[in-house]
Amino acid sequence: MNHYSKLVMATFAGCFCLYAQDASTVVKEARQSYDHVKNNILKAAEEMPEQDYSFQPTPDIRTFGQLVGHIAEAQAHYCSAAADIKTQLNVRGNASKADLMAALKESIGTCDRAYDSVSESNYSSTAGTGRMQHSKLGILYGNVAHDNEEYGYMSVYLRLKGLVPPSSQARAVPVGH
Repeated sequence: MNHYSKLVMATFAGCFCLYAQDASTVVKEARQSYDHVKNNILKAAEEMPEQDYSFQPTPDIRTFGQLVGHIAEAQAHYCSAAADIKTQLNVRGNASKADLMAALKESIGTCDRAYDSVSESNYSSTAGTGRMQHSKLGILYGNVAHDNEEYGYMSVYLRLKGLVPPSSQARAVPVGH
């Protein structure tokens, strides 16, 4: 049997293993993924000092504050679509840290409700409209993917300001060790 045949067989076997997972497991895993990145985003936003919310590493990218606002708006968009509710945040580009934290927490509340509303019986039902029309679980996984991408950006901003991102803090080694 050549390598290609083995690869095809392994791929099919993997697909059947995924198919064999029950829906409650997949829904639970989506929630766990969201909770992990949600906590990192919230901690990163809290950790950045107020005066550094205006930090912009280069002129062609967002300030840290604009990044937090973008995350809040995107989460509200994804999660309200998945939960079939109407939540829309419009965060000003020059909002204060307190206002941005409030918007972020509001979007997290919307997402918590959305993830709680998805179950074994409705995860594959269609939600959203236009480009956002997908299964409820698909929309929520899109939110997780977007959040992870944006948290990666947040981590760079924190590092440029000499701060350790939340996901690295447990592994941080003190200087001189």
